[in-house]
Amino acid sequence: MSDSQPQIRHATQDDRDVLVRFQIAMAQESEDKGLDATVLGDGIQHLLDQSDEGFYLVAEIAGVAAGSLMVTYEWSDWRNGRFWWIQSVYVAANFRRRGIYSALHHWVRHAAKADAAACGIRLYVERENLGAQATYRALGMTETDYRLFEEEF
Repeated sequence: MSDSQPQIRHATQDDRDVLVRFQIAMAQESEDKGLDATVLGDGIQHLLDQSDEGFYLVAEIAGVAAGSLMVTYEWSDWRNGRFWWIQSVYVAANFRRRGIYSALHHWVRHAAKADAAACGIRLYVERENLGAQATYRALGMTETDYRLFEEEF
């Protein structure tokens, strides 16, 4: 592959700082929300240490981190399988519109289909983020009838 093609790999401990940077930027850009870097760093570290709960992927171009995402798992009793949830998606501004997210998405889809326990992939998206919604549709995902409710502690 050429240096302009994204290379996808599992994140390592060495990626912690870039993952923190990416998530701070994503929250600011998408939700105008500031994140506590210490809490975020601890949250990222937790998943780096607990691979049974999920993992991070990093997309690189010519050895430079261009984007990342997180996958976590949700058990579905209806399907007797687990959904792979795509979360915390971020592509650095100077790498956008270059197929970074598509490469990450294809990696996740391929890996999930190879996992006998997986029953599908899911993600959530802000209602106003029409560009991301168009991307997800173009990649074969369909919108569900569910709405997300939460109570934060």
